[in-house]
Amino acid sequence: GDMVEVEADLSNQIPGFSIIGLADKAIGEAQQRVHNACANSDLPLPRRHVTVNLSPANLPKRGSALDVAVAIAAVATEAPLDRDSLARTVHLGELGLDGRLRPVAGVLPAVLAAARAGFRRVIVPHGNLAEAELVEGIEVRGAASLRDVARAHGLDVPDVPMEPVPGTDRVEDAPDDDSADLADVIGQRDAVEALIVAAAGGHHVLMSGPPGAGKTMLAKRLPGLLPDLDDQTALQVASIRSLAGMPVTTLRRTPPFEAPHHTASAVALVGGGSRVLQPGAIARASGGVLFLDEAGEFSGHALDALRQPLESGRIEIHRVGFRAVLPARFQLVVATNPCPCGNYGVPGGACSCPSLAIRRYLGRLSGPLVDRIDIELGLQRVSATAAGGDNVSTARARERVAAARDRTRHRLAHTPWRTNGEVEGTWLRSGPLRPDPTITRPLDDALHRGSLTLRGYDRVLRVAWSLADLAGRDRLTGADIGGALFLKRGASTC
Repeated sequence: GDMVEVEADLSNQIPGFSIIGLADKAIGEAQQRVHNACANSDLPLPRRHVTVNLSPANLPKRGSALDVAVAIAAVATEAPLDRDSLARTVHLGELGLDGRLRPVAGVLPAVLAAARAGFRRVIVPHGNLAEAELVEGIEVRGAASLRDVARAHGLDVPDVPMEPVPGTDRVEDAPDDDSADLADVIGQRDAVEALIVAAAGGHHVLMSGPPGAGKTMLAKRLPGLLPDLDDQTALQVASIRSLAGMPVTTLRRTPPFEAPHHTASAVALVGGGSRVLQPGAIARASGGVLFLDEAGEFSGHALDALRQPLESGRIEIHRVGFRAVLPARFQLVVATNPCPCGNYGVPGGACSCPSLAIRRYLGRLSGPLVDRIDIELGLQRVSATAAGGDNVSTARARERVAAARDRTRHRLAHTPWRTNGEVEGTWLRSGPLRPDPTITRPLDDALHRGSLTLRGYDRVLRVAWSLADLAGRDRLTGADIGGALFLKRGASTC
């Protein structure tokens, strides 16, 4: 967030009200909202020309969150408000014509920006109070009307009780269902073990198999294996939700799970907007899991938009007039059928798809995108139901993941990385923990044959370290390299 200083000045021109400082249409219309809200709040505006400047003048301003600041600055040109109190307070909110303050989106990141800028008090609409109070170290006051704001700055105005405008009508998403246990997955032991490896190292997963093989069931259970979000990440996730206009009342510790429909466009995944920035599914999934079901039905352009954030862990949005950088540190889980009908290569199945349709369908997942995925699984339908009892539960798997991540954290204590999936390949190949050449010989042979790229080489090493952490080993072994190659090449069987 950028701090905007709102200045108001009186002049002897023709009476009027003007707003300058690269304001968009929503802010330009604020003059009428401010005029009516002040008149209905016993806070008449001066009968001279009021000029409101939004500084810095070269920064584009958008939305209606500046309404309260514009109104209180205009009132302060003649009314005896406490100037020191005004100068050290940040005002957020949209004005209704009756003078009530209406909630706005993006309050949480705005209050965080105010705290970083050194402000110690912020006034927000009553409907945004719970969200703003999530920020520590700053005094948050909720106001139901413009009168409340004026009284907060020492102005004596009639106390007319007004019903606060409630927050958004959208209900906050319920936490993930705890009953979705990994033990419910039947007959996919290799896939379950691969999912645990992915959770331990923060690796991306591609699952290919016919309908009914359990791809969606597996993907939905991945967030339950991940550790709870720390304070910084939880604030980041809540800020993204706030920018997206989603309700935020508490700091949720469960990693987010985003599953956009296959008709989603590249802009819906990346985010953007011509007027107001809207985070896409990539940013909303940061800190958690982005699940693309029926990936073969996504447009190739939308899927290729994932390539840059998968490498950098952030997404840069460039539009005319503004540039934004959003976090994109997520785990990607891609699920696809082997062909449009889903029966290609399925034992006992009859595929009716032409060969050209199959190639076009699988071609949506480009080589550069697949090369950025650590684990590739080929699933088959379960041929028989198991009696149960020996399936890995979410609780047991979560304990294994936590122990493996503790080992990873200890090994990477003096590096900028926290998980194996984030470690740079150069450090893995030539750093203090580089494996013995005899252990990496299968990798070197695959690289020499051209069946593995250098990026794929590094990703196999990352998965190998996750296998070692799960096994409690301090150094890589040939079994770890072999297991990682097994997972990368998608040779899993059921």
